[in-house]
Amino acid sequence: MKQTAIQQAIVIVRFRIDSIDETLMGKHTAHHLQQVERDLYDLLEEEKEQIIDSYWDGCRNWDNEKEAEEYYKETYK
Repeated sequence: MKQTAIQQAIVIVRFRIDSIDETLMGKHTAHHLQQVERDLYDLLEEEKEQIIDSYWDGCRNWDNEKEAEEYYKETYK
């Protein structure tokens, strides 16, 4: 399935966190990247709600029967 830009950013940040060494500077960097990752997950939830809302708006216009949550999971997971 395709990924949104936020999902791609989460993958990149997670990879970077996993590749950091155990030095003091590395731990400091990891701490900041973990905050970035948490913020990205918050953005992802907001994006998901916007996509679902937009989908439902389209359903009302086109009488589509597919559930918005199902559409999101099929399209962006």
